Amino acid sequence: MSVSDGQATPATEVERYEPLAFEPALAARWHDERTYSLPLEANADADGFYALTMFPYPSGDLHMGHAEIFSIHDTLVRHLRMQGRNVLNPIGWDAFGLPAENAARNRGADPAKWTYDNIAEQRATIARLGYSFDWDRVLHTCDPEYYRWTQWLFLQLFDAGLAHRRAAAVNWCEGCQTVLANEQVVDGACERCGTVVVRKPLTQWFFRITDYADELLDALPSLDWPERVKTLQRNWIGRSEGAEVTFRTAEPDADGHEADADERVVVYTTRPDTLYGATYFVFAPEHPLVEARMGDDADYRAFMDEVSRKSEIERQAGFEATASEKGAGRAKRGLRLNFDMRNPATGEAIPAYAADYVLMDYGTGAIMAVPAHDQRDFDFARQEGLEVRVVVAPDDGTALDGATMTGAYAGDGHTVNSADYDGLDWRETKRRITADLEQRGIAKATVNYRLRDWLISRQRSWGAPIPILHCPSCGEVAVPEDQLPVRLPDDLDFSVAGSPLAMHPTWKHEVACPQCGSDDAVRDTDTMDTFVDSSWYFLRYLDPRSDTQAWPVDAAGRWLPADQYTGGVEHAVLHLLYARFVVKAMRDRGLVAADEPFQALLSQGQVILGGAAMSKSKGNLVVPGEVYETYGADVLRGTMLFASPPEDDIDWADVSPGGMHKWLSRVWRLSLEQIAREEAGLGEPGESDAVAALRKATAEAIVGASEDYTARKYNTVIAKLMTLTNAVLDATRKEAHGPAVRDALETLLTLLAPICPFITEELWRRFGHSDSVHEQRWPQADTSLLVEDEVTIVVQVNGKLRARVRVAADADRETTEAAARAAVADQVTDEPRKVVVVPGRLVNLVV
Repeated sequence: MSVSDGQATPATEVERYEPLAFEPALAARWHDERTYSLPLEANADADGFYALTMFPYPSGDLHMGHAEIFSIHDTLVRHLRMQGRNVLNPIGWDAFGLPAENAARNRGADPAKWTYDNIAEQRATIARLGYSFDWDRVLHTCDPEYYRWTQWLFLQLFDAGLAHRRAAAVNWCEGCQTVLANEQVVDGACERCGTVVVRKPLTQWFFRITDYADELLDALPSLDWPERVKTLQRNWIGRSEGAEVTFRTAEPDADGHEADADERVVVYTTRPDTLYGATYFVFAPEHPLVEARMGDDADYRAFMDEVSRKSEIERQAGFEATASEKGAGRAKRGLRLNFDMRNPATGEAIPAYAADYVLMDYGTGAIMAVPAHDQRDFDFARQEGLEVRVVVAPDDGTALDGATMTGAYAGDGHTVNSADYDGLDWRETKRRITADLEQRGIAKATVNYRLRDWLISRQRSWGAPIPILHCPSCGEVAVPEDQLPVRLPDDLDFSVAGSPLAMHPTWKHEVACPQCGSDDAVRDTDTMDTFVDSSWYFLRYLDPRSDTQAWPVDAAGRWLPADQYTGGVEHAVLHLLYARFVVKAMRDRGLVAADEPFQALLSQGQVILGGAAMSKSKGNLVVPGEVYETYGADVLRGTMLFASPPEDDIDWADVSPGGMHKWLSRVWRLSLEQIAREEAGLGEPGESDAVAALRKATAEAIVGASEDYTARKYNTVIAKLMTLTNAVLDATRKEAHGPAVRDALETLLTLLAPICPFITEELWRRFGHSDSVHEQRWPQADTSLLVEDEVTIVVQVNGKLRARVRVAADADRETTEAAARAAVADQVTDEPRKVVVVPGRLVNLVV
């Protein structure tokens, strides 16, 4: 025991911080008692806040990326609740998809059992880490009760003319026996099984997302999203203004004179002003005219074989110039065709090529090539020895020579070498030449998009079946809504090659056409892309148990758009774009009032290790359990948030769970020591300087932490709370141990509660409170404690710092000047010729 002012202070030996002694029980109580559930009938009033996080895929237990996103999200949610907000915070699982089907093939597992076992494991981890989700609003996209409504959504789009079926060239993986998205093709192979991917034509289902291209683009400025995400979406939609220009083939007749073969090919160009510089023409290798003209040509067939092994993304990545030696007899990225095209502006016959950097389903599958002003065209022209003709000259007088240029010129300038358009600004030439060609009937002004219709059908079985019947008499027939869901059979054989659903002996035949009654109708055996499942799940959360409606329209009117969406930037384009499309399409059906699904977006960074993405195959995998089973859940959460701002990557090699544990141990010890002093009956010895300093530090922490919480700067929140912890420690060392210390510690616990919910709840209870720390209203600072009584004045002589002096904060000019003169009296003996006084900041004596 120590003695101060005649009062005994308890010894500092207190119970150690052992989070595993109390965290699991608290976690189980919050989960089992549905502590954070919001009644299904709750209204989204002025205090309502829809907080949404991207739901996980159950391929195993949670990884560190999940821990990061959920820690960020839960901190936001808990802070909002303490501000009195009515927070809707549901959780679910994106549970269909190829990983479960591959598990069934590779391990002989039932995909449903594999999926639900992983969900149970993830759910236990989420609960153990204290994430405060509403466990009454849970969904799994593989439940028939959910995919019934996914099928209903398909029928809504089908009825609106937004779902259609057509032939298309797709990425096909022979190993997985399914279509792959471009993003699933890596270096020409399937990202999952490594099989070389080929392009092949298949009849597929599409959603007409392109009908909403302009609206999807125009609404982006109204969204509170990271600019990089909005830029990615703008680029993906890719709106451009230009012209469609008609070219014709040019061939010699029997007498050797060129004659128009009357075969028209339309190209889209954003720069019709450069038409006079088009010196050759390029087709996509799959273009029908090329197929018809080249037929069984050996070089062409070899070229097509090479191209078929590339995804669209690889082909769009850019043309790689390679040597092309005539007669080499090997496949080339550029292939000279056996016919020419005629330039409609110059009348010249220009050589025609096929090249892999032109895509059949972008624009019209053909381009006019202007090598002087497009780098890919320039590279190709140099490779093939084609003319480079300058038609835009810089306004600064720089001379460009097509024969000696080392790269394309893509800057501003005026038109040259273009007949009557010479001398015009290129923008004026663009306008005039488009109008002139329109008058001749060979061009029209056009808006084009990079965006393509959403291909949603997959040739696999662990997915929502497409609710369409194919009838020999009636064609494509929608399954009646009262017959939904079209359920997956329970006896799929995943040992067969191809789609188990398509190979099932009876499933597709056990149906009659609802229009004509024919028994010859069959079910569509494709399932829907899992992006369809995730395009509307936030609507189902509004009432996930309803068996009469996909979502309550009135509730959607109150809660949408979601106030905050948190998730990875890897979903910046596809998922977010698809969800936006679905909401707009459902709005037009009168089923949603909102124009957008998510008003604000927070995209967190990645968790890496030693500068590389974590991977089991790389041997650098850290899993959440390794951290919370050693240090506790609060340490894992706190470490994640202290490492960096939410949007930055976290390198686990640079962070310290041990350091976070040490700080929380100090918070624990200081709190228990204060409780021991109170139990010993110790009171404040008086309003000392230490007590005054602690009260001020408490007010500063409230103001600073509150600002940082609002700005989502959780790392600096923790830094400010560490400063408050040190202030408490400093005060207790100066024998402060009464109400000011308790107030500082309880404020610290309240401010820390959203980040570290377990230790704060446990200590709050030990301080004698019967209610939860998470039910407390956010603390308000006594701002009078932050008013400075004195300020520091800089004293300069001839502009150079000579001294600093403290004066009253409200000191007038005369008082400030007198204090400054006194501070430098030994340095300034003569009367200054000028004195500059900036109240509250500085005094400059000019001598």
